[in-house]
Amino acid sequence: MTELHFKVKNALLKMDFIRQYEELSGHFSSERTPSDERLVYVERDEVMSIIRDLGYSPMFHSKEKFYKITEEQADAFTFGFHIILRDGMADLVWVVRENGELLLGEPWGVYSRRLIDVNYRIKKPVFGTYEDLEDILKTAFGMYEDFKTALIHS
Repeated sequence: MTELHFKVKNALLKMDFIRQYEELSGHFSSERTPSDERLVYVERDEVMSIIRDLGYSPMFHSKEKFYKITEEQADAFTFGFHIILRDGMADLVWVVRENGELLLGEPWGVYSRRLIDVNYRIKKPVFGTYEDLEDILKTAFGMYEDFKTALIHS
């Protein structure tokens, strides 16, 4: 497994990514929402509305079936956020480029394995209602803003 780019690694450590993601995963866990209670099929318009209400411009990539927000430019960085909703779980992906060079483009679960140990796993947040999904995304977007700030000021 390759190393995280040093700027990305420093930003993740600065924002205490592992602790924040563990809290999100722990709260929205399979113990709280067992597989038979998960919101497996989501309405695209409902998800788009949630993302818009949180202040972002969403798009749906129908070929690969994921949501993404309009990329944002800050200094030399371009930031993107992809959201994959499958089987009542949220797989979250940040995409970061610096001057066009890809620095990051993998799911959150990979970050912990690269920061701590290849065997360290944080489970994806699980949701059983649109309210749960909205709470997950609200937290995730807050973390996204923390990450952008940490990276820009690294």
